[in-house]
Amino acid sequence: MEAGEGKERVLKQRQVLLFFVLLGMAQAGSKPRHYSVAEEMESGSFVANLLKDLGLEVDQLAARGPQVVSKGKKMRLHLDRQTGDLLLNEKLDREELCGPIEPCVLPFQVLFENPLQFFQAELRIRDINDHSPVFLDKEIILKISESITPGTAFLIERAQDLDAGSNSLQSYTVSPNSHFHLKLQDSSDGVILPQLVLNKALDREEQPEIMLTLTALDGGTPPRSGTALVRIEVLDINDNAPEFAELLYEVQVPENSPIGSQVALVSARDLDIGAYGEITYVFSQASEDIRKTFQINAKSGELLLRQKLDFESIQNYTLNIQATDGGGLSGSCVVFVQVIDLNDNPPELTMSTLIKEIPENLQETIIAVFSVSDPDSGDNGRMVCSTQDDLPFFLKPSVENFYTLVTNRALDRETRAEYNITITVTDLGAPRLKTEHNITLMVSDVNDNAPAFTQTAYTLFVRENNSPALHIGSVSATDRDAGANAQVTYSLLPPQDPQLPLASLVSINADNGQLFALRALDYEALRVLEFGVGAVDRGSPALSSQALVRVLVLDANDNSPFVLYPLQNGSAPCTELVPRAAEPGYLVSKVVAVDGDSGQNAWLSYQLLKATEPGLFSVWAHNGEVRTARLLSERDAAKHRLLVLVKDNGEPPLSASVTLHVLLVDGFSQPYLPLPEAAADAAQADPLTVYLVIALASVSSLFLFSVLAFIAVRLCRRGKAASLGGCSVPKGHFPGHLVDVSGSGTLSQSYQYEVCLMGGSGTNEFKFLRPIISNLHSQSSGRKVEEYPSFQNELGF
Repeated sequence: MEAGEGKERVLKQRQVLLFFVLLGMAQAGSKPRHYSVAEEMESGSFVANLLKDLGLEVDQLAARGPQVVSKGKKMRLHLDRQTGDLLLNEKLDREELCGPIEPCVLPFQVLFENPLQFFQAELRIRDINDHSPVFLDKEIILKISESITPGTAFLIERAQDLDAGSNSLQSYTVSPNSHFHLKLQDSSDGVILPQLVLNKALDREEQPEIMLTLTALDGGTPPRSGTALVRIEVLDINDNAPEFAELLYEVQVPENSPIGSQVALVSARDLDIGAYGEITYVFSQASEDIRKTFQINAKSGELLLRQKLDFESIQNYTLNIQATDGGGLSGSCVVFVQVIDLNDNPPELTMSTLIKEIPENLQETIIAVFSVSDPDSGDNGRMVCSTQDDLPFFLKPSVENFYTLVTNRALDRETRAEYNITITVTDLGAPRLKTEHNITLMVSDVNDNAPAFTQTAYTLFVRENNSPALHIGSVSATDRDAGANAQVTYSLLPPQDPQLPLASLVSINADNGQLFALRALDYEALRVLEFGVGAVDRGSPALSSQALVRVLVLDANDNSPFVLYPLQNGSAPCTELVPRAAEPGYLVSKVVAVDGDSGQNAWLSYQLLKATEPGLFSVWAHNGEVRTARLLSERDAAKHRLLVLVKDNGEPPLSASVTLHVLLVDGFSQPYLPLPEAAADAAQADPLTVYLVIALASVSSLFLFSVLAFIAVRLCRRGKAASLGGCSVPKGHFPGHLVDVSGSGTLSQSYQYEVCLMGGSGTNEFKFLRPIISNLHSQSSGRKVEEYPSFQNELGF
């Protein structure tokens, strides 16, 4: 019944877990919550309190086991489980994380383990004005022909500002002068481009060079600035500007292209000749990344790779190339470089939750929660997760490349206590790259196996008369569980027979199952001892099993033969009469003996040790029969004494002896004459026995004499009649009442007799007559004597 309740409880737990998993997946698909924090804040800074958004109380939060997970291996956020505060793990640099992208958003998830649930959120990193505008070229050289008409605009290399939004570059200023003023132009991508506009014609002979200071300002508070020197060289007249063959060059470059390889070749021509026809190629409005990645040959226009490309960092580049002739006229073109992705990044696996040990017998238990990512694109970034097919685990996909590793059946520690699980993440690129993550899972023990005895029944042998506390054997039980669940304790079970003092006969060592006999066993008293032993483990609840132990007591030769016949009790010896006419083999007597032992210890043999006349009698060794060995003669003595030895077959053998007296007679009518030896033995008997016999004989004789005298007196009084011929009556007075003779006397108390003493007959014999009445003593004392009138008359009452 308890096992059924346990299964029902496990089923309910699984249903509740499944409900929360589905609820967590449903909430994971909802719209994420938004939070914000300024960049460069110290580690541990407060971001937000998530308790209200999570819908949890403080005491519930820690029980749910929340943790913050985000893409990649860096954990930039931390959730305080005690307060629900979302804190920074490190300083955040918006420019490092997002570059020019605005807004800078860092997605993250709050993962609840118990039960499994995802909470989607985004953290916006607010920009602060921590970067000043910077001109990559500290000196900007402009070559302007003196023939340029006023109103002509000259584009100047812009400044770079890593900040974004209002903190980015907002305006330019130029130092006061009479020849130029500053004009700001917005490009299609929202970048402010500075232009110098000529106010009045230049005169090289008057001023061949003009020096201006260009200042870039951002919109921060307070604003930051950066400056560059603009040097204007006044040139002679040049009336043809360089022209590119194509205004837009589009090229594709694999990301594994070697350094120094050609990316593109741009070409411009100038119709002028001489110095005005010589073209120089330079980057225009190039960012720092472009200048680090590419270089251009100023004479040939060959665009070369300066460092390795990385598709995962930058997917494309837009390069502005300017061609300037010797007269200061220029033309420009755009080179669009698209980086081709290669499968050069193996997938990444980030473990969020990992359980290294689970109890056995649990269904569909979550072992691990992890996410996978691949910075490649297309098929190179598509991934497939798998585990070994021969293990009882499977992967369940969740949200946004999250997976859970779940058991597909209950684990059995006794079958397998440790699993080495390999999670393989493979992308679909060519060639395919994979990442393997190994997990070692230990299965903890549950007390689900009862101890098992090596035998259902044990048979032990012990010889009787053993020493106390003798080790007579052992029982052994094993338990397939581990730890305390496998520690077995042995005990004796209560015997079925409540009269059996089992606790005083045997004991068992509770730790190793050794059995001991507590006292000496007697085969003649107890031949077989059966009892049960139990083995109990130390699990909770404890499990047990039983086995039967049968102890067979082996016989030892500890009992001497005992002679039943002839009796040797100290009384008058038994004498066997043998006629002298007996034939050889005549059965004189038979010695009967028994032995309390068993087996060969009880096999008895008989032997004639001593005889008055050797050779006259023999004893059969197997049955104890005493027979004549030859014909008897007149010369043989009449009295014989035989000493017979009775011996068992034990080791060492035990024996007993018996004396047999034999009297040779001519016939069985010959009076029995006690042997002199018998008389001598009787004389040496116990004096107390002799005194008792003498006293009993005396009392009986006296009592008998009194009865006879009483009867004789009564008969003589009645016999005054001459019919009896003058009975002589003894003198003395007899009692006047009837006498009961005790049963211990010579007469039975059931009869009374009429006696007459005959005087003058010449003899002293007496004669018993017929009984007068029977059972007189049994009649009631209240019955009157008149009921027997004839009896009164005859006795003279």
